[in-house]
Amino acid sequence: MIRKFVEKFHLDPPKTLVLGFALIIMIGTILLTLPASTVNGMGLPWLDALFTATSATCVTGLVVVDTGSTFTLFGQLVILSLIQIGGLGFMTFATFFALIMRKKISLRERLILQESLNQMTIEGVVRLAKMILIFTALAELLGGILLSIRFAFDFPLGTAIYYGFFHSISNFNNAGFDLMGDFASLTRYVDDPVVTLVVCALIIIGGIGFMVVSEVYDYRHTHRLSLHTKVVLSTTALLVIVGTVLIFFLEYTNPKTLQPLSMMGKILGSLYQSVTPRTAGSNTLSIGDMHQSTLFLIILLMFIGASPGSTGGGIKTTTFATLVGAVIAQIKGKEDVIFFRQRILPHMIYKSLTVTMVGLFIVMAITMALSITEPGAPFEMILFEVTSAFATTGLSMGLTPELSSVGKFLIALTMFAGRVGPLTIAFALAQRKQKEYYRYPKGKITIG
Repeated sequence: MIRKFVEKFHLDPPKTLVLGFALIIMIGTILLTLPASTVNGMGLPWLDALFTATSATCVTGLVVVDTGSTFTLFGQLVILSLIQIGGLGFMTFATFFALIMRKKISLRERLILQESLNQMTIEGVVRLAKMILIFTALAELLGGILLSIRFAFDFPLGTAIYYGFFHSISNFNNAGFDLMGDFASLTRYVDDPVVTLVVCALIIIGGIGFMVVSEVYDYRHTHRLSLHTKVVLSTTALLVIVGTVLIFFLEYTNPKTLQPLSMMGKILGSLYQSVTPRTAGSNTLSIGDMHQSTLFLIILLMFIGASPGSTGGGIKTTTFATLVGAVIAQIKGKEDVIFFRQRILPHMIYKSLTVTMVGLFIVMAITMALSITEPGAPFEMILFEVTSAFATTGLSMGLTPELSSVGKFLIALTMFAGRVGPLTIAFALAQRKQKEYYRYPKGKITIG
């Protein structure tokens, strides 16, 4: 249906992506309003259904109702399907079905797939889509098996298997939806090494980008990694390590988070809370009980987010690394930004700056709007919730279920903008630049 609509109206890739995500959200909203979706047999109110469908499709994880106790099996499977489609991209699935039916992938579809996967060229995008589907299936299968074995000690076997695969799919796609009830997420497993390490691995693998995974897998044959992969891996490792250490020390004496735990529990809790802001959304410590310094750190980690071509959101690790590199180069008085003995082109720095500034503008604008519509909410809760929505993270201090109707709509809009906005901006910046036949004279202004 989308293909025919695109061909009829000659939509370009960015518009097609926006249309595709909007259509999936609309279908999900309708399904969640059905009586079969909720335990009470009444279905969700349309606004709550829209919010939940948007959160699932945009792999965010913010919820206005508890997933485990509100939805029936049908409703939960609808949410899980939206997470899977939203995480991998509807074009990846469209390509999969086209290949099964042995249909030729047209040039237009390859361009849309290129945009969906955040690739620079259309070369190899179909092969990459195949690899993504296979790798995703294997990662979610392995994660589901390991979590099912662990949950079997706490739940009946059938429930344990279902919970294991639900949380594996949810966290690999960086969605953060859970079935534990009472908005508790995975807090009961804060000091459990199996749950913590398995889920952290799923979040990181799903968040570093499929192109990086492909290069790492092929490294045994090629013995080389691209600059992109090196920057992603090094930045991700640095953010995880620094985040873990800072959270450990900031929350060490907090009686509501780390203090009651053993040393191993403190380390596992700090690690999980360092990894999950990378747009995953599940948590093992109570977010609302953390110190303000820790919350501010998490806001920064959420805004940075995951890596390009992944299931996560945020401005992306490569954008953050490029801006930091530009600042360091400027301080040192150097003209070029150098990573691993390679020079970053100036237009990449401008692109990074543009994506960051647009992200900041969205967060500031929605935060200001919610400060008006939610006058009783503390400012830090509003800023935290908006950043979480924009970065499609899903972590919450507890404000989301208490939002007004206007507030819910604004957060849903922010999630949608955070999911499709950066893709559209990146594509627009990658278009052919018009040749300039003249240039204005140089001018000087005072900076700083």
